[in-house]
Amino acid sequence: MKPDSQAVASSGVPRATARLQLHQDFRFEHACALVDYYDALGISHLYASPILTARPGSTHGYDVVDPTRVNPELGGEKGLRELCGLLHQRGMGLIVDIVPNHMAVGRDNPWWQDVLRWGRRSRYAEWFDIDWDSPDPALAGKLCLPFLGRPYGEALAAGELCLRLDAAHGQLAVAHHDNIFPLSPSDVAGVLDTAGSPILAPAIAAFGGIGEDHGQAERQAAIGWQLLRELAADDRGRAAIDAALAAFAPDTATGQAALHALLERQHYRLAFWRNAADEINWRRFFEVSELVGVRVEREDVFEELHREIFRLYADGLIDGVRLDHIDGLTDPAGYCLRLRQRLRALRPGHVPYIIAEKILAPHETLPAAWQLDGTTGYEFMDQCAAVLHDGEGEPVLDELWNDIVDEARQQGATVDRMVGTLAPRMVHFDEMVRSARRSFLTRNFAAEFNALAACLHRLARACTGTRDLSLMALRRSLAELLVQFPVYRTYGGAEGMSEHDRQVLDGAVQQAAATLHASDHAALRMIRDWMAGDILEDATERALQLRAMARLQQLTPPLTAKSVEDTAFYRYGRLISRNEVGSHPDQLSLSVQDFHQLGVERARHAPSSMLATGTHDHKRGEDGRMRLAALSEIAEEWHTLLMHWRAQNAPVVAATAGAQGGIDAIDECMLYQTLVGAWRDGMQAADDDLQALQQLAERVVAWQRKAQREAKRRSDWVVPQEEYEMACERFVRALLCDPGLDARHHPFLVELEGFVRRLAPLGALNSLSQTLLKLTVPGVPDLYQGAEMWDLSLVDPDNRRPVDFALRQQRLSDVRQRPVSLRDWHDGGAKLQLIRAVLDHRRQHAELFARGDYLPLAVQGKLARHVIAFARVLPASADAPVRVAIVVCSRLAAHLLAFDAPREDSLPLVPVESWGNTCIVVPASIVGTGTRRWRSVLTSGHGALEGGPDTQADLQLLAGEVLGSLPVELLELHD
Repeated sequence: MKPDSQAVASSGVPRATARLQLHQDFRFEHACALVDYYDALGISHLYASPILTARPGSTHGYDVVDPTRVNPELGGEKGLRELCGLLHQRGMGLIVDIVPNHMAVGRDNPWWQDVLRWGRRSRYAEWFDIDWDSPDPALAGKLCLPFLGRPYGEALAAGELCLRLDAAHGQLAVAHHDNIFPLSPSDVAGVLDTAGSPILAPAIAAFGGIGEDHGQAERQAAIGWQLLRELAADDRGRAAIDAALAAFAPDTATGQAALHALLERQHYRLAFWRNAADEINWRRFFEVSELVGVRVEREDVFEELHREIFRLYADGLIDGVRLDHIDGLTDPAGYCLRLRQRLRALRPGHVPYIIAEKILAPHETLPAAWQLDGTTGYEFMDQCAAVLHDGEGEPVLDELWNDIVDEARQQGATVDRMVGTLAPRMVHFDEMVRSARRSFLTRNFAAEFNALAACLHRLARACTGTRDLSLMALRRSLAELLVQFPVYRTYGGAEGMSEHDRQVLDGAVQQAAATLHASDHAALRMIRDWMAGDILEDATERALQLRAMARLQQLTPPLTAKSVEDTAFYRYGRLISRNEVGSHPDQLSLSVQDFHQLGVERARHAPSSMLATGTHDHKRGEDGRMRLAALSEIAEEWHTLLMHWRAQNAPVVAATAGAQGGIDAIDECMLYQTLVGAWRDGMQAADDDLQALQQLAERVVAWQRKAQREAKRRSDWVVPQEEYEMACERFVRALLCDPGLDARHHPFLVELEGFVRRLAPLGALNSLSQTLLKLTVPGVPDLYQGAEMWDLSLVDPDNRRPVDFALRQQRLSDVRQRPVSLRDWHDGGAKLQLIRAVLDHRRQHAELFARGDYLPLAVQGKLARHVIAFARVLPASADAPVRVAIVVCSRLAAHLLAFDAPREDSLPLVPVESWGNTCIVVPASIVGTGTRRWRSVLTSGHGALEGGPDTQADLQLLAGEVLGSLPVELLELHD
């Protein structure tokens, strides 16, 4: 490692990261095989998905069941140490994803099973976020377990619930398919007694001796379980146990009645999975009933949940952490401060790198008080994409979307479930979000909403001044406040609420008041005052207030995420390249000036924040997005082409329709965009590419089914409309791979292939600009696995498919010593070369990119709007002169690349002659005395800054000279 790199690395901040998704088919050993590759590419740290023990077979690791050990499916601690050893040999490190918000429930989670077994007596009863005092009498002191595949009575009658003995542990439990619900130890004696067998007497006595003291109860139960293990190993003992279990067999009316009575005495209440939205009494991750919220704000929970991570950090195996779903925690600020304090104490002299998954609203920043290094980079992904969209295409795209929405209504399709057919001509994105919020509050999050409303009502009743606020008034006011909420959450607590958060809350209150009846304004104002954190003096009232604040602040993040990312993104189809996590689809583009301002602010406030353009959660791959972004540049042609395809394929829609009709206009519009973005450049609409077409069809069908269920217009996850889904699937297959059609003469396929062939250079130019921006603006660039070459993936699970790393290793070996060129642009080789060259330069000049200022550079001339230019500047010091890197990127090049008349050898490159007098202004203040020459980091080209003899005058870079062989350039100045 070079001295400059070493100095920066000691700060704990990575130079560049590579995200890897670990699972049983991609273990630590597979990551070991990639260490040399990533080192050669210029990566300083691998950035891994969660490594602690998750559910068996987990494909992502976020469903942790045992946070106290490294996941054996990934190779365990031995495999982790081998990986870290290889990384350290090359001066590299490891960042890991951790999950402080939730754990997976079920048989593999010993803490959860203990709660089911002992109820409120369990030592873990307060570790999970459970409402033990539910107002529902049936759930008082119990957990709602909505895991049955059908209503409880039907499941019981069908024999799906059976009392079983776990012989290995000597424990009795109710089995339901793969689920195991442990029996309360207090009930075991009664079960065994039904056999009337003397051989069971010692075990009956042991369980019968369980008293009120929990420590004694656990010891007695342990004795009983040991006796049952011994009995189960003996033929007579096992026969006696089986006789006891037979009394609860569900195949007889008597057995069913006995089993039902036994289940009613447990610390849980089994329920149909669809009941979760209405009845669940514990905090979930979003609406996922397999993931339970953890109370990490408790010190004992915090320490146990992080015990293994702390040990691994203390041993030097990991260098930092990514915090999953930080907005789910009761007190994110307190958690972040405690975590940094603990990590610092474990390795004095090393500064841990800590980032959080946090989606920021426009003009929202990460609270400085949290002492985080930054976010995972969603906001940059949005900004970088937006600056590469053409705002001039917005009116045409709006008109196209209006036409699509109108036609969908004429077809009788629901444009938006809550707005319906009576909405105005165009449904705006914000309207879709608000209607989705209303729907989620009455459906998917009804239980959470009801619990929050009940908490507010108890608080109102506790105060004489508010006792007359009715539950219904509070519910109406609360619902409207949540519908209008503009950010993922606020962060009030015992210390009150920040002025910024008060302004956010007041804005939402103002919007809610405008839609509520005046009679509800008093309730709304009271909710505002409680939520603003003006702490009440009475201890009981204060406890209720803090609980209500926490409930609201933990409800708004999942409500926002599900309403925006997982609903409105799938309903709003103006241009789906803007429907991305962290993005704002109603904002089509971003000016270069605004992009620069955001870069300046990032350098000042978050220079170590991560920079992402692709993640395991993205809706489509970063290069597919950039290809679709080019549609904003040719909006008129796209409007014409899409409507032509709809007319041309109308007979196919009719031929593939089912009882619920054929694919509607909105789904068809989104489908064509998806095909344009996912079609591999070079794929042929011919017989010899039939296998590739079939593979594409499989991917698109899976995407479409998920998209339709997430949109919840024509289908959903709760009650899938399979007739409609199948009609849409038939349509996709008919378009792409119908064996009855000659692909060579299939007009749609031929036109699609030809259009993508013309569009691909534009998409590639956008992608190369996006890549260079990510690698050079302030922050830590992150590469999502495999995206160092073209990534045209769709939403998960498509974006988690196996990566052909062998190909990437070979390509990197082939080009490592070569200048960057466009020779291999079709398959992404140029992107790989660009990344290698820039990251190698960052390795040589790490301090410049880690600490250097961000200086926007003015662009002049006829094509000024088609260039983004800036400098990274590290001021001179006693030991070194000023250091400068200049970045130049092309943008919005459709009409500069002869898109209307492309050649077979079209490149993602603006012809030199097109640039004319376009130039980049380089301030004299950053140019050292005599330093008027530049060298290309990418091509080894060189030249001189234009200017007169006056050393105080600004200089110029001619765009045609700098961008002569590549659409992007990174320059260094020298004497």
